[in-house]
Amino acid sequence: MFNKGSELINLCNEKQAKIFEIVIEKEQKTSGLSYDEVIKKMKETLEVMKSSATSALNKEIVSVSGLTGGNSKRVQDYKNNHKTISGEFINSAMAKALSTSEVNASMGKICASPTAGASGIVPSALLAAQEKLNVDDDMLVNALFTAAGIGEIVAKNATVAGAEGGCQAECGVAAAMAAGAITEMAGGTPSQALTAASFALINIMGLVCDPIAGLVEYPCNLRNASGVINALISADLALAEVQSLIPFDEVVEAMYKVGKSLPESLRETAQGGIADTPTGRKLSDEVIK
Repeated sequence: MFNKGSELINLCNEKQAKIFEIVIEKEQKTSGLSYDEVIKKMKETLEVMKSSATSALNKEIVSVSGLTGGNSKRVQDYKNNHKTISGEFINSAMAKALSTSEVNASMGKICASPTAGASGIVPSALLAAQEKLNVDDDMLVNALFTAAGIGEIVAKNATVAGAEGGCQAECGVAAAMAAGAITEMAGGTPSQALTAASFALINIMGLVCDPIAGLVEYPCNLRNASGVINALISADLALAEVQSLIPFDEVVEAMYKVGKSLPESLRETAQGGIADTPTGRKLSDEVIK
């Protein structure tokens, strides 16, 4: 039904539909499942996301390597007990993003959206928006279909793999998916949703993938926290009717070209960036020994 953002918008205009409605229709056609079956599967996905986004808020979950753990609880406690710089909403969103990242690093159950390394961004962004907008879970399920449609377009026309396109292809795409989903959930048009997705990608274009010891932990968890904020501000920009000078499809193409231009050392090999600092190499040796 659609392979490009422009085709998705045309379908929305022709059918007077939201992005999530087009994506659900496509899923029914490609999977052979009924509407109720498709919705049921997404509800199950949402429950996994909720669990991973909240599991580490009130208890320390430490990664298998021992490199990371407890940051979600630290941020949650900081939000609850201090006058924060960014405010409760932002800190709450970051804590949820860190929670999923920590569950992932401890071999817990998460939903790769679009990847395990970026799995904290979509859940935390949508759950934060749910609290702010006071909407029910049905709206979140619809938003996840919107996110899925945006992620599918990027996967078809570029990449969502850090090994191929850097962290811009993981945390960047996750933020784009979340930004578009939140925009539509807040009443924005399909065009505004793709504008928000464009902003999220533009904001971190060129971001490298440099995990210490090659593990999906650090700085991945920090980038999940910043990624959810990228998604939230991108949605607000689009809802404020700020326009993207570059269309979504062209932004996706540019992101792919930038990713391909990154040297191998900055594409998940742990040979560059912070992974190649003296401390990064020392930590890697300690973990891998």
